[in-house]
Amino acid sequence: MKLTFLGAAHEVTGSCTLIEIGGQYGLVDCGMEQGEDMYVNQALPVAAEKLDFVLLTHAHIDHSGLIPLLFKTGYTGPVYATSATCHLAEIMLRDCAHIQESDAEWKTRKSRRAGGPEVLPVYTKADADTAIAHLRPVEYGEEVHIAEGVIVRFTDAGHLMGSASIELWLTEGNVTKKVVFSGDIGNFNQPLIHDPHYISEADYVVTESTYGDRLHENADVNNIQYLADCIQRVLDRGGNVIIPSFAVGRTQEILYFIREIKTRALVTGHGDFPVYVDSPLANEATGIFLQCGRHYFDDAAADMLSRGINPLMSPGVQLSVSKQESVAINANRDPKVIIASSGMCEAGRIRHHLKHNLWRRECMILFVGYQAVGTTGRRIRDGAKKLSIFNEEIYVNAEVAYLPGKSGHADKNGLLRWINAFEKKPQMVFVNHGDPAVAESYKDCLAQEHGFTASAPYSGAVFDLLGNCYTETPAAIPAAKRSAKEKRGNAAHNALLAAGERLMQAIRSCKNAPAKELSRLTGQVNSLADKLLKLAKK
Repeated sequence: MKLTFLGAAHEVTGSCTLIEIGGQYGLVDCGMEQGEDMYVNQALPVAAEKLDFVLLTHAHIDHSGLIPLLFKTGYTGPVYATSATCHLAEIMLRDCAHIQESDAEWKTRKSRRAGGPEVLPVYTKADADTAIAHLRPVEYGEEVHIAEGVIVRFTDAGHLMGSASIELWLTEGNVTKKVVFSGDIGNFNQPLIHDPHYISEADYVVTESTYGDRLHENADVNNIQYLADCIQRVLDRGGNVIIPSFAVGRTQEILYFIREIKTRALVTGHGDFPVYVDSPLANEATGIFLQCGRHYFDDAAADMLSRGINPLMSPGVQLSVSKQESVAINANRDPKVIIASSGMCEAGRIRHHLKHNLWRRECMILFVGYQAVGTTGRRIRDGAKKLSIFNEEIYVNAEVAYLPGKSGHADKNGLLRWINAFEKKPQMVFVNHGDPAVAESYKDCLAQEHGFTASAPYSGAVFDLLGNCYTETPAAIPAAKRSAKEKRGNAAHNALLAAGERLMQAIRSCKNAPAKELSRLTGQVNSLADKLLKLAKK
């Protein structure tokens, strides 16, 4: 009876833990890493075809994103999750597969131009569809016997529609051990969904630690009024409010806030100001939210739905699906609010909106969620002066703001309330899903200030639940970093791109210059272009 920690070990993303019980194997989550990779994750030590079950805490890609890869490599069993998670995972896994295929297609074109081989996607839409066909919905509070000696129950974690902590009863011989996986523990007083529910008993607990070393800033701030003040300030000066937002969960919360702002007329002088939701995935997720059972919603949202009120839509909200609709948003110069994914600005349509608005002093980039280390969003929030977006140097002149306390994760106090709800201290608390320093800090806090036996395992660590001890504790393997030479090369290339943009601006300004001078300069520019093309071939 063992646990093997594979993903999100001293990292925030890529959650994955292997369970071994009586010759059977199962996974809790199988997520994709996002942002900067801090450590090398150990490979799954058993073949995918040997797995007997997969349990999914919630639909976010850092918990679900590699499940289709399991099916691509031989897994054929069930994936258990709440019904709301099953519905959301369906659209998120298909979207992730589309991204994998698009990235592979782009890399293949680039490779072939250089005489290289085809680049294959991590998995395809067909793999995602196979995974989706194996989703098995389970409701909160329902005890399900999923394998010999394995009983599971899902409890509302308050992080996302359908998110869950997972209680597992593992029996081998005449010994039963209860293991609880926290999943992502939600923040308190979030719109639409319930606060996290507590669990009272466990022999072992695996807990996240995303905010395990700090409290949410100004958590008591009125989010609706704060958002209204931001929108008022930016629209008054003729700018756009750009909101990088996670498509599933956070976008729906912001739409709820905007409905309240418009209903209570908290922004004045701009009528039903336009709000664009520029994310096909977010638009699909919004529809799925409204189709979920009422028991997934908090009392306020459930009451609105029972009265026939859509809590997520209001006048002036426009859903952008096609690329043409997305492009048209920035062609329209009217002040507006733009909500787009990805939430950490790493991919997707948000990068186009940053390109068009980041350099404009009248605009605002408003962050509404966690920005992982190494992501574009984190660099902006930390005060970067310029960024390279689509190989173009963009200066950060826009106002940068952060919606206070707006996180789907509990802060340190919330995590401590959750862990201290256990009536008897578990034999061991395993701390994962946190940046290295944060995971260690929270582990020390649990041990030194709250009397828990706690550890923060690295990827590849194996713990024997019957022996109550680690059998393997491999050293952490830091992920390879770019060399100084590579960084200098990128910096030099970015400087060249900036110079090229400056040249284009100068060319555009010469429209009425003498034809003779333009002809002479054209020859010089063409000569320079020839030199650059020769350099590119070396």
